[in-house]
Amino acid sequence: MGIELAGKVAIVTGGANGIGRAITEMFVEEGARVVIADIDDEAAVELVDVLGEATSFVHTDVSDAHSVQDAIEHAQQQFGELHVMVNNAGISGSSRRLMDDDLRDFDRVMAVDLYGVMVGTQRAARAMAQGGSIVNITSIGGMSPGPGFSVYRAAKAAVIHFSRSAAIEVGELGVRVNVIAPGNISTAINASLYDTGSVARRLQPLQRLGGTRDVANAAVYLASERAAQVTGTLIPVDGGTTAGPPPIKWDDIKADPSRA
Repeated sequence: MGIELAGKVAIVTGGANGIGRAITEMFVEEGARVVIADIDDEAAVELVDVLGEATSFVHTDVSDAHSVQDAIEHAQQQFGELHVMVNNAGISGSSRRLMDDDLRDFDRVMAVDLYGVMVGTQRAARAMAQGGSIVNITSIGGMSPGPGFSVYRAAKAAVIHFSRSAAIEVGELGVRVNVIAPGNISTAINASLYDTGSVARRLQPLQRLGGTRDVANAAVYLASERAAQVTGTLIPVDGGTTAGPPPIKWDDIKADPSRA
């Protein structure tokens, strides 16, 4: 067991699956006690069984402010106080192109991906009497424009701007607010959308496939005292995708034009 988060109490929304699960697991490895706040009861209970008494589960719908408040009170009752809040829960919404999108998923995507982050940040900051760290999960889709997923992209872009604004407001309370933007990380929410090997080759300067634990590593840093002077910051975990694509290898293009 590590010591980076020894003595810390954390909540991870959407903490039973994907990136949230990896964050939960690594937080526990680093000595934290973690409340898994999720709507997937079965996966959350299974994870608590695996990780043991350092974890607890409370059914939480982040689009409901009362449910988020219940999760925070659960953490306080179960473990005494709250030091870290990871607002990770999210949904992707429709992949339809803008001209074909009836925006039927607008309310739900905004409620989970943006409102849930806003409420989670607000309620956690109120509960962090001795200061703390709030880590909000966005996406490189909120940093760089692209086709499809218009509502999702808008919500994730808003998470970045909101988080930076929140960092200014709650800094006087000793609360830090930072953002992680995963990109090209294979999870259940996006695994069917692309061949991650092809994405890495075409889009990433780093030619390695990112995993959920890469994102969790960034979350551990931001939650720990190593980041005591870091707030209002956005960290992409994307193999360099948002910096720019890798150099074109013309010999490869000549051999296989489909790689252009």
